[in-house]
Formats: sequence, C-alpha cells, structure tokens
Amino acid sequence: MDIRNVRLYAVEMNLTLSVNDDVVQKARKRAEQLGKSVNQLFRECLEELAGKPDPERDAAEFERLSKISQGDSKGWKFDREEAHERR
Repeated sequence: MDIRNVRLYAVEMNLTLSVNDDVVQKARKRAEQLGKSVNQLFRECLEELAGKPDPERDAAEFERLSKISQGDSKGWKFDREEAHERR
C-alpha cells in the first residue's frame, strides 16, 4: 500500500431521541443562556461520557507501537515538494 494515497474521513451520524417536550423546552432555554444549541450541549455530553482523548496516553501508545513496529518503507522517503504538490 502506498501511504501517500491514504485518506482519513470523520463520520458523523444523526441520532433520533424521544424526550419529553417540557425537558426539551428547558434544555433550549439553558442552552440559549450558555450561548449554545441543544445539539451542541448533547454532543459535548456524549463526548464526555465516551471519554476525552488523553494526549499523554496517546503519545505513550504511539511510542510503544513505534518500538515494536515491523514496518518497512521499502526505501520510500518523505519528499516535502511532493507532499505540497497541487494535483
């Protein structure tokens, strides 16, 4: 596989919830007070529930994987000009 052709995509999904109208109205008022949307507050709540990324832990895992890697670039070297070439 040629690493120069790898692309990463972020995927978001829509979610349907059943919530009491009174709760939604109160949430809208609270969100407005905070300068946010209910959607944004709910997304932040889910992100917190799922756990936030830990940069130190991620760096340690990257270092660990780098040490055990059996990768072989087959002589390929990074080329700054090629990386910035417009296609």
